[in-house]
Amino acid sequence: MIPVTEFRQFTEQQPAFRVLKPWWDVFTDYLSVVMLMIGVFGCTLQVMQDKIICLPQRTFSPNQTELMCPPPSTNHVALVPVHELKGLKTNLDIQQYNYINQMCYEKALHWYAKYFPYLVLIHTLIFMVCSNFWFKFPGSSSKIEHFISILGKCFDSPWTTRALSEVSGENPEEKDNKKNSASRSNLDTPIVEGNLEKTQSLRSIPEKIVVDKPAASVLDKKEGEQAKALFEKVKKFRLHVEEGDILYMMYVRQTVVKVLKFILIIAYNSALVSKVRFNVTCTENMQDMTGYRYFCCNHTMAHLFSKLSYCYLCFVGVYGLTCLYTSYWLFYISLKEYSFEYVRQETGIDDIPDVKNDFAFMLHMIDQYDPLYSKRFAVFLSEVSENKLKQLNLNHEWTADKLRQKLQTNSNNRLELQLFMLSGLPDTIFEVTELQSLKLEIINNVTIPAAIAQLEDLQELSLYQCSLKIHSAATSFLKENLKVLRVKFDDGRELPQWLYVLRNLEELHLIGSLSSDASKNVTLDSLRELKALKTLALKSNFTKIPQSIVDVASHLQRLCICNDGTKLVMLNNLKKMVNLIELELVHCDLERIPHAIFSLSNLQTLDLKENNLRSIEEILSFQHLRKLTSLKLWHNAITFIPEHIKKLGSLERLYFSHNKIEILPSHLFLCNKLRYLDLSNNDIRFIPPEIGVLQSLQYFSVSCNKIENIPDELFFCKKLKTLKLGRNMLSVLSPKISFLGVLTHLELKGNHFEFLPAELGSCRALKRNGLVVEDVLFETLPSDIREQMQAE
Repeated sequence: MIPVTEFRQFTEQQPAFRVLKPWWDVFTDYLSVVMLMIGVFGCTLQVMQDKIICLPQRTFSPNQTELMCPPPSTNHVALVPVHELKGLKTNLDIQQYNYINQMCYEKALHWYAKYFPYLVLIHTLIFMVCSNFWFKFPGSSSKIEHFISILGKCFDSPWTTRALSEVSGENPEEKDNKKNSASRSNLDTPIVEGNLEKTQSLRSIPEKIVVDKPAASVLDKKEGEQAKALFEKVKKFRLHVEEGDILYMMYVRQTVVKVLKFILIIAYNSALVSKVRFNVTCTENMQDMTGYRYFCCNHTMAHLFSKLSYCYLCFVGVYGLTCLYTSYWLFYISLKEYSFEYVRQETGIDDIPDVKNDFAFMLHMIDQYDPLYSKRFAVFLSEVSENKLKQLNLNHEWTADKLRQKLQTNSNNRLELQLFMLSGLPDTIFEVTELQSLKLEIINNVTIPAAIAQLEDLQELSLYQCSLKIHSAATSFLKENLKVLRVKFDDGRELPQWLYVLRNLEELHLIGSLSSDASKNVTLDSLRELKALKTLALKSNFTKIPQSIVDVASHLQRLCICNDGTKLVMLNNLKKMVNLIELELVHCDLERIPHAIFSLSNLQTLDLKENNLRSIEEILSFQHLRKLTSLKLWHNAITFIPEHIKKLGSLERLYFSHNKIEILPSHLFLCNKLRYLDLSNNDIRFIPPEIGVLQSLQYFSVSCNKIENIPDELFFCKKLKTLKLGRNMLSVLSPKISFLGVLTHLELKGNHFEFLPAELGSCRALKRNGLVVEDVLFETLPSDIREQMQAE
């Protein structure tokens, strides 16, 4: 007999695939096995037993022959006397009988009676192939295998258990404690509190971590990394599978094939099952070989095949009804959309997205197996759950001690912690209570909880390309404590709206695309509530001064606008900033000095860096700015300095570097209060001797020019601490350099000096690290002077 196991290759599949086999597929699989056994049993009988037995039939008259086999004998009582019966002799041998049996089997027996077992076997195998074809087809099997793999890992992941237990208010570590303390807590705690605890959603968990420290140790680092990888796999798999519906269409097609096959089998089997008869009449012209032409045959398995065929039709009928139900389920239920509404209601994780196409279809299938799979799988579709996992990993990696090691003092002399490209904000940061400045760069999903109130010394916050959410209690804390806020953003939606209510804020720095144009959506809201704002720095693309700046014009002291090359046209609003002390208009494509500046009587520092200034005749009007001490006209295209510069008697710092100045007017040196003068990176060839008038000069730079000689009068500026003469055309350094007793920095590199004067030794404050010169040229100094400069 042929064992059924020989056909296992038709249904062989991974055991894990059972989650995608609903009850009807399992039921039809068992039906297929039974039908397969019927076919195998019939085929075995065909092989093992005689198929047909035939006997020749005599002719009763020359003109009449009994063509039909006699009917079965009845049970009448014989009236004749009993005597010994003898059969009719045919004079045929065994070979002739075999020949007759074979011929009559092939010619006289109906084809259905002959091939019924093989038909059953073939139909059953087709059913079995159709039932499992989508598990084998390359386009669908790869997605199914991937899905099953991810599903199993999600189901068994410790993170799934933790997330579901926490949304129900029961941490795995606390269950035993809760059971032991149930009676005591019922006495001390109102019932309402317990209910609220058990129904809290996953969104409240990040705040819970700060208090519940032991819970953070439920997952070790390895398990946390595995769960993190699962989140990424689920995201990518979802994007891939939701693009098409090949799994759904493949399952529909194989179901349709099974239904059509069922109709075909029922139709022709019902019509032909009556053709399976026990007695068969055979008429063949075999007289030359056997002496007989008419035979009466007996189909030995007709009775059994008839019963098997009716049994087979019953099984096929049940099979077909199941397939019809499957078709109803496929076509009358929306299987290309899957809603996690019941999971959201049960777990409280309300951000689980609904899915579609093949992803939805597979989830519908596993719901037929066990809805628990969908519930546990849904945890890895939730951003809240993912953020919670990232939070646990962050807290595990960034301990309070590690954060303290990263503390540094910033330019404002505050203890600053800088965090770069993390997956979130570690809750352990709120344990570093000495923190004064927090700088976050390129961090997504930053949530500032109420626990920030623990950082009582926090005064400065920097957010560079961070998407931020903030708790209402945290807003209240920042509103009272924050002094400095820096925000850099690419998208205007990253600009926090709570910055407009920080009433104690003193400095605000905004870097990003802001515009008052109607064609652009991003605008700067009113800053009227920022009553304490003193400094406002904007790096953006304005065409005019925003009205929001005017709202703080009465108390603003420092305004910095860097416009990234966009032309700033309308500057009339500057006149309203009467208390402005420092003004920076950088990279604003200005061709003239704006007249509105001349109304700022309290202005002390003006920076017009990286504009397009060629002429500065308006500099005469600066004489009305009697408090102006620092003028920065660097990185422009200025070709000459007007003689009106002498009117600026209060100037202490003057920047003319990176221009196209060729001639230095002697009137420049009538600004006798100058302490800082930068003329580097120009085309200057000559320094007037009037420079000796600048007795307060401490910093003087003419590097990167075309100067051939340095006037001796320069060395009468005995307060010089920094002198930069590098990259010029100098060949001799005057021995009068010895007059500069407080000189600490001297740059000579890039000239044509052959030696250095020994008088450099008189500059006692000048050390080797402050002398910028070629090593070969330094060796020309006497050895004692070199040792003096190299000494600590």
